[in-house]
Amino acid sequence: MKTFAVFLRMADEEKSVRYRSDHLAFLEQMRTAGHVRANGRFPDGSGGLIIYQAESLADCAALADQDPYIRQGARNSEIHEWEAVWAD
Repeated sequence: MKTFAVFLRMADEEKSVRYRSDHLAFLEQMRTAGHVRANGRFPDGSGGLIIYQAESLADCAALADQDPYIRQGARNSEIHEWEAVWAD
């Protein structure tokens, strides 16, 4: 499995508020399925970051594109493969 950092940049603040509960439910499903390792918002309101585990960039993009924030146009995504070093 590879690790990917997915930046969710704010696109529409009103939609972000409207679809927040759907977005959080989606993240919980992805976490349960083993695809999301961490997530959180940026306190400055610019968006958030999700750390995904996937086999490839294409697989990560397919997962990220299912996020209600992306589907509804609340956020734009930017995906980077990340060679993470995790503390034990």
